[in-house]
Amino acid sequence: MQELAVLDAAEELFYERGIQAVGMDQIRSTSGVSLKRLYQLFPSKEALVVAYLERRDKRWRDNLRTYVEQHGNTVGAVFHWLHQWFSEPGFRGCAFINSFGELSATSPKITAIVQYHKDELRDFLRGLVNDDSLADQLLVLVEGAIVVAAIREDPDAAWQAKTAAEALVSG
Repeated sequence: MQELAVLDAAEELFYERGIQAVGMDQIRSTSGVSLKRLYQLFPSKEALVVAYLERRDKRWRDNLRTYVEQHGNTVGAVFHWLHQWFSEPGFRGCAFINSFGELSATSPKITAIVQYHKDELRDFLRGLVNDDSLADQLLVLVEGAIVVAAIREDPDAAWQAKTAAEALVSG
């Protein structure tokens, strides 16, 4: 239970404020878990960030996969799901891109998790189109849509990327 409380607090704070802006004392206060227990669960901030990203990766990909399966396993469904995600209150872009931007220079573990997440997303897209090159192009469209939606605070970036994706797939 305490581990979940810590992970919930970490996810909320890291995603909202950034990893480097949040100290372990803030995680402690938000989670209600003592600092001693927090460090028993996660011996370092990096260990906590790794656990946060691993948990988020699984949930994010499971949610995407479930939605796409329920909507015909189409590339278009990916962008509909993205639009819903971009429209959520508190959307701040991709936690993996954000983490990479903050920590890639100092944490090979974080870099590896980010690369894993993006590789798995690419594999998912490849499963939809059965073409490596097309999956690479779709990944660029997905990632670009995420960044544009976050920077512009405009969920409609998903529709622009969807139009481009559908042209690639049909063309």
